[in-house]
Amino acid sequence: ITSSTYLAKAGPAGSAAGLIAGALIMLVIARNYHYMMNCFPEAGGAYSYTKNAFGYDHAFLVAWFLALTYLAMLWANATALPLFARYFIGDAFEFGKLYTIFGYDVYIGEALLTVAAVLAVAAICSCCKKGAARALLVMTVLLAAAVLTCFFAAVLRQDCGFSPHTVPEKGVISQILGVAVISPWAFIGFESISHASEEFSFKIRIAYKILAAAVISATLLYIAAIFLTASAYPPRYASWLEYILESGSLEGIEGLPAFYAAWRYLGGFGINILAAALLALVLTSLIGNTLALSRLFYALAKDGILPESISKLNRHGIPGGAVMLIAGVSLVLPFIGRTAIGWIMDVTTLGATMVYAFVSACAAKTAQIQNDRLEKWTGGAGLAVMTAFMLYILLPNLFTAGSIETVSYFLFVLWSVLGFIYFHAILKRDSERHFGRSLIVWLALLSLMLFVSLVWMSQSMVGAAEEGISAVEAYYGGLGVSSNADLSAQHLSIIRHTNARSVVVVCALIGLSLSILLNNYRLMSRRALHSELQLGIMTDMVNTDPLTGVKSKRAFTDAEHLFDLEIREGKAEPFSVVVCDVNGLKHINDTLGHKAGDAYIKAASEMICELFQHSPVYRLGGDEFVILLRGRDHRKRHEIMEELHIRSAGNIAEGKAVVSGGMSDYERGKDANIHAVFERADVLMYEEKQRLKRLGAKTRQ
Repeated sequence: ITSSTYLAKAGPAGSAAGLIAGALIMLVIARNYHYMMNCFPEAGGAYSYTKNAFGYDHAFLVAWFLALTYLAMLWANATALPLFARYFIGDAFEFGKLYTIFGYDVYIGEALLTVAAVLAVAAICSCCKKGAARALLVMTVLLAAAVLTCFFAAVLRQDCGFSPHTVPEKGVISQILGVAVISPWAFIGFESISHASEEFSFKIRIAYKILAAAVISATLLYIAAIFLTASAYPPRYASWLEYILESGSLEGIEGLPAFYAAWRYLGGFGINILAAALLALVLTSLIGNTLALSRLFYALAKDGILPESISKLNRHGIPGGAVMLIAGVSLVLPFIGRTAIGWIMDVTTLGATMVYAFVSACAAKTAQIQNDRLEKWTGGAGLAVMTAFMLYILLPNLFTAGSIETVSYFLFVLWSVLGFIYFHAILKRDSERHFGRSLIVWLALLSLMLFVSLVWMSQSMVGAAEEGISAVEAYYGGLGVSSNADLSAQHLSIIRHTNARSVVVVCALIGLSLSILLNNYRLMSRRALHSELQLGIMTDMVNTDPLTGVKSKRAFTDAEHLFDLEIREGKAEPFSVVVCDVNGLKHINDTLGHKAGDAYIKAASEMICELFQHSPVYRLGGDEFVILLRGRDHRKRHEIMEELHIRSAGNIAEGKAVVSGGMSDYERGKDANIHAVFERADVLMYEEKQRLKRLGAKTRQ
């Protein structure tokens, strides 16, 4: 079916050229994924990258559309099983007809088949990680072997010719571009491994080879299937083009051009191996999308977007709750019909393009901070191309006659509205204040919704006009007359009513979204006001260590977030981190009691504050202190650290406070966050502790 779609768009030559162009673009996207996987090897893929680069609000937006994309792919393949059964088994599952929805007959038997497949895949993915991986490998090899066998048979025995090489009466460049622009849809899923990077048993730096291999192999298989399909057609047709255009109305094996070609060259064996390949493709997609989506849901649950129970790992080390959530959501899909699933699949073209654009933007921003030139270029290039693709899809009447169904634009807007509603629910339970900090992302989404709504309205009008014109032409053609005012007025009325209905729906959706957005903003404003009212009472209590009077661990966490934000945005000024540890506290607590230990901590804190007079001092707990140096203390940091050592060494003999300190400087382009600087300082602190121990200082041991 996919090969027939490509042929109808651009013919064999145009499709091959478009797929190669799309593959080159996706190799750039793969490079961006590889870079982000190495920078942030966390579950969740694009969601985690966006969270680290732009914050939680942007990350939620990415996750919302990424989840729909993976779910749609999973649903499309699950509902393909009944179609597979119709063609190759007959009407064995066509019993218990329930209803017809959007022109598609829904049967209990086919629904049970789909549900059984979803549950079986969920069981495999939740109980056997290695088994799922092996099944993916075996079925992928089977798919490739079957398609290539039929393709090489066509190469050896083909006698029909591939003329025309492209679709006549269409520009060759526009045909190639039309294929290339849907590359995000064609290759979606190649990045699935990014969602499980924290589970890798191999080195992440080789991930690009895996991603590139997935893109290249998929491209070759697409092209092989396209040329196989175009290489054979029934004798009554003059070319593959005539056959492809009529294949949708044909029955039996002729209704499946790729299978007809396989039968033409290999007989029943060709049909059987291609059927096995199709079944392998469906099952591979079901398992792969379930694995990727479960890791995405696992990451979302850890951040409070989904219930906490979804983040629990079962005894196999798998987020079983996430897998069961996917299965549960998918149980309703066989009852909405294959037609509706197809519309949702069209939305994934927009969703995948948006996600790849965000990943490219993340790569460009992170590379800018870390001064990685190659990824700055690939990130910028990926963002520019995906943005261009979005415009191409969203402006169908400007560039093309329309690449996705009209109703899919409406579904995109509807999914966005649901995103606003769900985000409102997250805001209400966000106790850690991760979300609601970036109003601009929601204004951008609202603007996109308005734009897509107008496109939907425009496409609806075009569709209504085309139906009216077709009806008029058919009527006049049958009567042999040239005009009929009453019929024309009737169809003009249809167009006006369609326009009015579209405008009403668009206004209602935009009004609902604006009200939700303003409600969310009021909620955030009230929350901010409440926080300000409580700030005067709670700030000193929360941000001050009660024993020493220096800043608390909570205050350090807030400072850490601020420093990390400056680093991500490339605005961090030079700074250093000093980690201090009070020597011998355990010995004093054990021999003199905790009251003496508290006095010892106070004395150590006073010495630290005296030395670092112009820098904030934080007590992280127990005997550990941290100082963040900027300005005057940063310029004199080496002298201060030397003075700390001298005083501590002198205090050993006098029985006064002894403090071990280690200092590390922030290195622009190397340190992705303040924690990296902290870790180096901590190592140096332990080295200083050993120096003082050799001078006679007590240690914890």
